[in-house]
Amino acid sequence: MTFQALGLIDPLLRTLNALGYHKPTPVQKQAIPAVLAGRDVMAAAQTGTGKTAGFALPILHQLTMNGVTGPQRIRALVLVPTRELAEQVYESFRNYGGKLPLRSAVAYGGVDIAPQIAKLRKGLDVLVATPGRLIDLHDQGAINFELLQTLVLDEADRMLDLGFERDLDILLEALPKQRQTLLFSATFSDEVRKLAKGIVKDPVSIQVEAANTAVKSVKQWLVTTDKRRKPELFLHLLNKLAWSQALVFVKTRKGVEALVKTLHEHGVTADSIHGDKTQPARLRALERFKRKEVRLLIATDVAARGLDIEALPQVVNFDLPSVAEDYIHRIGRTGRAGMEGEAVSLVCADEVDMLKAIETLTRQPIPRYVEAGFEADHRVPETSSNATPRKVPTAKRPSGAPPIAKAPAAAKTAARPAGGSESLGVWTPPEKVSKQAGRDGNAAAKPRGRSFNTSGGSAPKGAVVVTSGRGTKSQARSDGRAAAKPGARKSKPGAR
Repeated sequence: MTFQALGLIDPLLRTLNALGYHKPTPVQKQAIPAVLAGRDVMAAAQTGTGKTAGFALPILHQLTMNGVTGPQRIRALVLVPTRELAEQVYESFRNYGGKLPLRSAVAYGGVDIAPQIAKLRKGLDVLVATPGRLIDLHDQGAINFELLQTLVLDEADRMLDLGFERDLDILLEALPKQRQTLLFSATFSDEVRKLAKGIVKDPVSIQVEAANTAVKSVKQWLVTTDKRRKPELFLHLLNKLAWSQALVFVKTRKGVEALVKTLHEHGVTADSIHGDKTQPARLRALERFKRKEVRLLIATDVAARGLDIEALPQVVNFDLPSVAEDYIHRIGRTGRAGMEGEAVSLVCADEVDMLKAIETLTRQPIPRYVEAGFEADHRVPETSSNATPRKVPTAKRPSGAPPIAKAPAAAKTAARPAGGSESLGVWTPPEKVSKQAGRDGNAAAKPRGRSFNTSGGSAPKGAVVVTSGRGTKSQARSDGRAAAKPGARKSKPGAR
């Protein structure tokens, strides 16, 4: 099947041909005809399946064929959970609609609202926005919804995860009841189905992959180790396997910056994205990574959804996520558009429950490996589906591969604070203590932390310790949202 067979107008077909898109993806084959027919749509599709074009192309077609906008009016509204996704969806509309006489804009919090109000004065055909900023624009009288024809909720499951339910209720009350509604979600959770029940009417249901399954084009494996040894193991794998670029997920913002600092100290170029970064700083970091100016992008789960990075070869879960579904969204950054990808997880003893939850959700075991010299002192129990551990494979360094990073230097012993949450410390045993001495109980004392049954053993010289506490939903909610003003509406906090 071709895009022409789907009935799209010639300007869109010429643009798609110029962009090198010749055949629609499965979600596009189903979504485009349904949208062109005016039907509501409820689609379960992962990022990377072409879902954005699945709604953007038919919306641009309809807007070109039907009517014009007016001052402070919009005709199509796309709601997204984060700033990053808002920018990417907006860019898609601009790329696809470049030859069409349509106006589009993007609106999100954390930046000056005045330029967004100025664009709305002339009226827009398409507005891509985060819920919180859209409510601000509506409260200030900068936007009128009376001409709205189509509403899109993109990554609806993520919006609910981030606490946007109240904001969505406010917006849905303000929107015309007679409209076309398109709901796209990575998964059809009970919460998403409940949301859909009140906003879509007799929808065309689309599901391009089995529910809650990991991306099939991504090779997944994990390495077990102790939490304190994760930075050292990560550097070791980075060099041994000659990863050219990787997107690395860490559970907390503080953990992200601690890892970036460690990497910089050992000659590895890295940048970071998390909720404490300003929007311009986050965009700069993403662009530097896309231009291959830095080797690693270290991120919290705010970056797990919606990031569009072409030909990303590697995703590393430095920490497993706090929510099993986020594992699917993380590894979905690689193995896109028919390309192969790889996702590696570093797993310690206190992450076993989450590992089991991930394997239950994806309905597949994750192959387990061990790396010589990095065996876990705190045993990582086998999950029911895990195969016998294997040795981490070796890889030849390709021509032009990045230089090998230096091993972590020895440092003074520093005890980890009680509780161990989000603290950075360094532990180095005496230089001449052998592993056997460690087994005999003669090694230096380890920092305080969670108790485990241990067989003893000492970490190699210079082991760098990064410990990260649980991420919180409030952290995620703050990503992309401007601070609330005193006396403002009472709504559940959310990323705008």
